[in-house]
Amino acid sequence: MGVKDILLWKILPSIVVAISGAIGWIASHEFPLGVTFATFVPLSKGILPPSIVGHGKMTGTPPVPDDLLPQPRPKDEMFLDLPGGDKFPQQGLGMCCRATAYDDILVYRSVLWYLLLGGRHIDGAHLYLNHGAIGKAISEAIRRGVPREEIFLTTKIFPTHFGYESAKANVQRYLQELGVDYIDMVLLHFPDSPPLFSSPCKKEGKNPTQCREDTWRALSELRETGVIRNVGVSNFSLKHLQELQGVGAPIANNQIQYHPFEPDHVVETVEYCQKNGITVTAYSPLGGLMNKDRAHANDVLNELSTKYGRTVSQIMLRWAKQRGCAVIPGTGNPDHMKENLSVYEFRLSDEDMDVINQLRNDAKGFHHLDVRQMA
Repeated sequence: MGVKDILLWKILPSIVVAISGAIGWIASHEFPLGVTFATFVPLSKGILPPSIVGHGKMTGTPPVPDDLLPQPRPKDEMFLDLPGGDKFPQQGLGMCCRATAYDDILVYRSVLWYLLLGGRHIDGAHLYLNHGAIGKAISEAIRRGVPREEIFLTTKIFPTHFGYESAKANVQRYLQELGVDYIDMVLLHFPDSPPLFSSPCKKEGKNPTQCREDTWRALSELRETGVIRNVGVSNFSLKHLQELQGVGAPIANNQIQYHPFEPDHVVETVEYCQKNGITVTAYSPLGGLMNKDRAHANDVLNELSTKYGRTVSQIMLRWAKQRGCAVIPGTGNPDHMKENLSVYEFRLSDEDMDVINQLRNDAKGFHHLDVRQMA
């Protein structure tokens, strides 16, 4: 046995104890998957997460000045029409998948900055474990003069919480956490839970299709009471969409990863939604978490950036809007929020839209979330 083997043998028990302790700590929480998500996203960026060191330790989003009042909404703001008659702002703020989205102090600042700068669409989820901070920021924005009826608030129920009674109970919980009387839209976050994870519905012996339908019926009934104004889905393929159509309330929205480099099956899903009265929200519209740098280095997009005098990010956001989608880029930087909200100020020509549309032919090597194989 070599020196390295001896050292490994000596530290192996400590490694096992540490892993066991981490698993036990995560399992002790009400929503283990949410805690895992909120812990490992910051760790992947080399940042100690609030779940370990507490909130308020991160740097990033600056404090919002006490005297900052609501700025005008963007000129020429664009909306999508939802089945119930609501207007859905095409520009939103995503509250996921960056380290600062899991620190309550920075979440509060981010949402408050966005609402005071003229944005009105906030996208959250139970999985992100930041409802409380979002709700606090919304309350402060309202106190400063932002009308609640102008704010479009979305959240999502994760498949580990699917089920008729579970959905109804969780929506009541979301209302309390967010501090609101109604939620503008609640989405089914994924078609099914990850392997090894169950849900109240599955424990009743029901399959994923039945669990989705039970959850949808519950949300549809809550929509009738007014505590939810719209119901939709996220990461649903054509098969999953077709199963739910006609079950209860109309599907108001499908939130999926969508940018110019998505493969044909994603484009087909978007086109199906738009032909069937289902609005589309594009998350990761700037190329996705794993592809953003590559997308921003694309020659075509950089040429258009120069032509229009706009950043590559603005070109991609404007393309998605002109494709009829809402976009929810995530940022805690007020300057980036202003840049994103200014996308309403210009328009891509039909010829340039066609050029960007063809970029999906260069999608090889890009990471794509493919949910078609989910049950």
